[in-house]
Parts: sequence; C-alpha cells; structure tokens
Amino acid sequence: MTQATRHQDYLQRRLHTLAGVVPVGLFLLEHLFTNATVLNGANSFNQAVAVIQSIPLLHFIEFFFIFLPIAYHGVYGLYVAFTSGYNAGQYSWQRNVLFVAQRITGVITFVFIIFHLWTTRFSGHAPTATFVHELMTNPFYFWFMIIGVVAATFHFANGLWSFCIHWGIAVGARAQRIVAQVTMVVFVVLAGVGVASIIQFASLKV
Repeated sequence: MTQATRHQDYLQRRLHTLAGVVPVGLFLLEHLFTNATVLNGANSFNQAVAVIQSIPLLHFIEFFFIFLPIAYHGVYGLYVAFTSGYNAGQYSWQRNVLFVAQRITGVITFVFIIFHLWTTRFSGHAPTATFVHELMTNPFYFWFMIIGVVAATFHFANGLWSFCIHWGIAVGARAQRIVAQVTMVVFVVLAGVGVASIIQFASLKV
C-alpha cells in the first residue's frame, strides 16, 4: 500500500466514524426518543411525529442529512468489515470480542434500517401510533425490531469508542478504558429506551 493510499484510507475511516456519530448517530437518538414518547401514550407519540412532519424542507433534510450519510456509512462499513486486515494478536480478548461484535451489529443494523424504512417511511401509511402498533403485533416484526434496536444501539455506542480513538479524544490506555465503560453504559440506556418503546407499542390499546 502506497503512502497516498494509506493517507486516503486514513481519511476515509475518519469520515466514516464521523458520519456514524454526527448525522447517523443523531438520527438514531432522535428516532429513539421520538418513539419513547409513546411511553406517555399514543397521543404523545402522534404529536411528536406531527412536529417532525411540520419541519420545513423535511424531504430535503432527510435525503441529504440522513439517507445519504446512512448509505455512505453503511456501504463503506460493509467494505471495511469484509476487506480490512486485522491482527487479533495485538488486542485483548475483550477488545477482540467487541471488534467482531461491531462488524456483526453493523451488518444487522444496515439490513434493519433498510427494512424498517421500507415498511414505515416508504410504506405509504401515516406514521401513527396505531400503524406502528399493528406492525408490532406481528411476532416476526416485533422480534426483528428488538434485535435491530439492540444491534443499532450497540453499534452506535461501541462506535463512539472508535470515534474517540480516531479523533484523538481518548489518548492513552486509561482514557480509552474510561470511554469504553461510558459507552457501554450508553448502550444499556439506549437499548433499554428502544426496547421499552417497542413493548409499549405492542401493548397499546387502540
């Protein structure tokens, strides 16, 4: 690999982690906490969705600041997962497990996002609590959502660790251990919020 190629690869990986945290990560957080409004009832969720639907230039924002970053992060992430070399001997057992889990959850998350968008955003149905409830009463979709949310929140939280390494935020073994512990707490909290919302949608009385 030439120096120019290594430099290009370095920039691509930095851009990949940045896209995963800023546009894609923020979209995940917005999605999780919008869905969590259902914990206050169907009307709360419907009102939250109505606020989002009223944003000016929503389709433009979705395409350029959500769909394109997701496509880039997902496609390049698949390329990295299946082509990058990896020297497992230089890492601890725990870090090796997280490395593998990051790639597995990345693939699951990419499939999950495409399927989820296809069955909700591009389904032609209004994104109401009643519509989501009907989806969640299907056992396949319910468990698909559970697995997808857990995979997506893990991928995001563990990706924060990688982001902090690549961008020089966590320098040194101690800082990296602290960031790893914090990001696992983030994973547990976000996964809990997502799973609780799914269960609530499934149990709505509509």
